Amino acid sequence: MASFQRKVVVLTGASEGIGRALALALARQKARLVLAARDASRVAEITVECEALGAEAIPVPTDVTNFDECKFLIEGAEATFGRLDCLVNNAGIGMIARFDEVQDFDAYERLMRVNYLSCVQLTRYALPHLKKTRGLLVAVASLAGLTGVPTRTAYAASKHAVVGFFESLRVELIGTGVGVTIVAPDFVVSEIHKRAIGPDGKPLGKSSMQEGRIMSTERCAQLILDAMQKRQRLAVLSARGRFGRFVRLFAPGLIDRIALRAVREGK
Repeated sequence: MASFQRKVVVLTGASEGIGRALALALARQKARLVLAARDASRVAEITVECEALGAEAIPVPTDVTNFDECKFLIEGAEATFGRLDCLVNNAGIGMIARFDEVQDFDAYERLMRVNYLSCVQLTRYALPHLKKTRGLLVAVASLAGLTGVPTRTAYAASKHAVVGFFESLRVELIGTGVGVTIVAPDFVVSEIHKRAIGPDGKPLGKSSMQEGRIMSTERCAQLILDAMQKRQRLAVLSARGRFGRFVRLFAPGLIDRIALRAVREGK
């Protein structure tokens, strides 16, 4: 498998959860990292941790909903390191609410802007550089981007958009040498559950997940890194997810019930 040693990688959502764990995994391979997140102090902290592992790393406080900042992030990576080998679109937010209980419908637009449109803008600016290096685009989507998940209508819609965009782009990029890897994690221990928007548009403040029964961020990051090294088209990171993609072809109702039970039990 290909190593990311000395490769220039831009990673969004790098200060916590999957992004933080992936930054550390890449740092162990001595990648050159451009780490982006909204919280300047937290992205500075993970930068120091990556440097302690022997990686070159720079922090770039970035709000991915600000498309000027997206442009600055990519152009800054190119200016600092002289090339770009990989863009990992990982930044995201969640929403947990039954549709018929939602009070703040602006949240749907917010999730599309963070989870989907930021990927479009970052890819827009990164693609010319990636064509030069025959690099890699990575989209951290979700199982919710492949199937319906109750109480996740806004989140699933945004992740379906991510999957559709990158699947289509992959076809357009045939012959350019640029790879596209889409990753679909199952439930993962992450701050995204606590920060998920509730029906009133405010963060829930607590997780409904049984965190001892779901995948750790470290395991998820390693699986993502493996998929990146293989330049895998689609990496579904759980046995349940892979089973569901197969079984829904002939028993879609069963998959609906499995999804409903998973959400109810938080695992």
